[in-house]
Amino acid sequence: MKDNYPLLRERVQSSIIDLVFIIILMYLLTHLFSIFKNVPDEIRLSAFLLLFGGYEPICTAFGATLGHYLTRIRVRKLADTSQRINILQSFIRYPIKVALGMYAYLSISRNPQRRAIHDLAAGSVMIRV
Repeated sequence: MKDNYPLLRERVQSSIIDLVFIIILMYLLTHLFSIFKNVPDEIRLSAFLLLFGGYEPICTAFGATLGHYLTRIRVRKLADTSQRINILQSFIRYPIKVALGMYAYLSISRNPQRRAIHDLAAGSVMIRV
């Protein structure tokens, strides 16, 4: 069976859903911290870094982000699309995606598997499920 690769529109929708979800979680975390007195800055910073820097890589490696789940797309290994990428691949992929922003998607139209630059770097591919 030939894999079904998502369109750019679906990938952007997924990213927007994840961004909104992270903003909501950050708001809730801020509210939670305001309930407690004298939360050290190190704890606040660690929580926000873990949320922003860990949400997508961890969810991607162990299943799917909320955006991936709702748009029915998944990140998989290029060599075997039945397997999820590992945590190292996920942590390689994510900073490149964040650093390049929308430019990361420039390679999609030139690639038969619609792989973005961060997919090329991590050995991953997005598929529809």
